[in-house]
Amino acid sequence: MTSPEPAGTTRRIFIDKQSPKAYHALVQTSEAVRAVAADAGLDRVLVELVNLRVSQLNGCAYCLHLHTRAALRAGDTPQRLGVLAAWRETGLFTPAERAALALAEAATAVADTAAADTAWAAARDVLTEDQISAVVWVAVTINAFNRVSVMSRHPVRAE
Repeated sequence: MTSPEPAGTTRRIFIDKQSPKAYHALVQTSEAVRAVAADAGLDRVLVELVNLRVSQLNGCAYCLHLHTRAALRAGDTPQRLGVLAAWRETGLFTPAERAALALAEAATAVADTAAADTAWAAARDVLTEDQISAVVWVAVTINAFNRVSVMSRHPVRAE
C-alpha cells in the first residue's frame, strides 16, 4: 500500500503494511511497555503526555492526532495539551509529569548527554527507578512509531 503524497514529493510505501511481521513486533513491544508503565504506577495521562511530547519533537502528525485523542480520553485537558510544547513555561504540569517530559526529550535527542544527565537527576527526585525505566521505554517506543509514521507519511484525515 502506498501513501498519498503532497505535490512534488517522492512516493512512499506504508512500511507497517509492507512488513507486517516487523510492525506486529513493535505493537507487541508497545503493549508490554504499556503494562510496565501501569505496573510502575504511571497513570495514563502521564504516558500520553510523553507520547505527545516525543511526537511533537519528531513532527509526527499521525501520532499527534492519535495520542491527543488518547490523552483527552484519559482525562487530560485541552488547555494542558495546548501548551505542552512549552511545558517548562507553565505551572500546569506536576513534578512527576515534568520529570517524565524531560526524560522523554532526552530519550529523543540522545546525542545531548548533558540534558540527559540533568533529566535523570531531576527524575530521581520524584520518580521511582521503575517509573524512570517505564518513562524511557514509553519514549523509546513512541520514537519508533514516529519513525514508522513519518517515513511512511501516514495521513491525518479530517474528522
